[in-house]
Amino acid sequence: MDIIVLGAGIIGVTTAWYLRQNGHNVRVVERRPEPGLETSFANAGQVSAHLADPWANPSTLRTVFDWLLHDDTPLVFRPQADIHQWTWLAKFLRECVQSRYHQNLIHLANLGVYSRTALQTLRADIGIDYDGRQNGILLFFTDADRLRAAAGAARKLAAYGIKREVLSAQECLDLEPSLQSVGNSLQGGVYSRGDETGDAFKFTQRLAERARQAGVVFHYGASLQEIKTGKSGVDAVDIVFSDGRKETCRAQHYVLCLGSATAAQARKIGISLDIYPVKGYSVTLPVLPDSLACRMGLTDAGRKIAFSRLGDRVRATGFAEIANFDTSIDTARCQQLQDRAMALFPDALDAAQASHWAGLRPMTPSNLPYIGRSRYPNLLINAGHGTIGWTQSCGSALAISEILENRAPACDFPFLGQARH
Repeated sequence: MDIIVLGAGIIGVTTAWYLRQNGHNVRVVERRPEPGLETSFANAGQVSAHLADPWANPSTLRTVFDWLLHDDTPLVFRPQADIHQWTWLAKFLRECVQSRYHQNLIHLANLGVYSRTALQTLRADIGIDYDGRQNGILLFFTDADRLRAAAGAARKLAAYGIKREVLSAQECLDLEPSLQSVGNSLQGGVYSRGDETGDAFKFTQRLAERARQAGVVFHYGASLQEIKTGKSGVDAVDIVFSDGRKETCRAQHYVLCLGSATAAQARKIGISLDIYPVKGYSVTLPVLPDSLACRMGLTDAGRKIAFSRLGDRVRATGFAEIANFDTSIDTARCQQLQDRAMALFPDALDAAQASHWAGLRPMTPSNLPYIGRSRYPNLLINAGHGTIGWTQSCGSALAISEILENRAPACDFPFLGQARH
């Protein structure tokens, strides 16, 4: 079949790859000059299947109103004259109740493991290199009460196959010696042994090149102008190139992978998706030779900052601003990330060479992405992955390829238009 994939972030590129592996003729339309230049460019770098909690949870509900009134908290709300922002926030608060949080957590873990397995298989098959490390992710605590709560949750979640190991402070240091900088404040941690880290941008770029070599056609500098629908589904898409050229493209199937822009395009053809852009920040710093920086994925539970070792770099990622499509960089935010990285890994990072970034995460209120068939039989959706698009990319793409073949993905997840597995 002829298929057009709209978007060449990590979700669009993996989708194109798996569809091509099934023998389809695939074209990818991307408005930027290269793949992976937006949300995929400088994200946290963590492939976190077992530690990825939904943002909407009971603890967030207890603190969210305080967070929303201050500018220096992990979550900041910047009100806009936008009904979609307020509707999204109301639905987010509804997802914070215990029953919904628990259900969403299980779904995320199921999709995360399915996707991590797909990534491991792909890596073994084609030998792609992206500064990956397969030595787990550690969530560390400096607050004893929070650690006890996390340990209790880990014991309960074990019944659902979610593997979280509770570690003492010394066990954390044995696993990650760089945490010695935390000193006596370190209380312990929760470790996900099977999780990974890696550079999502490198992965996206290199997989796009492999896909091109396999026959996928990429149209860069091409913006989606209109999705044309008819009685039987999507008839065509109009695209505009950066040089002003216009083209009407037709295929048998289309896949919408436009990240935060997906909801606006879907609304134009009568599809309502609860996807809203939530801005996050990252700082990437070179590691100095023969220094003690982290060698695995870390998350500071108290500050909600993630750290990943990406080759000879360390990346610190955090914060969430619900502020529409603003991608400007708040230097104070980035400095907070940089200061924490320098405090954790003193004398290990080159602050003078730090690079700052801000990007938009396509968030749903539940943290569950939209994956599957839309109301139009030949239009599929793969969007809304929020902070864990890197984690979920290969599994989401594999699921799309299965759904297109009228097969149920081997994952217990509420895929659009599919009966539960």
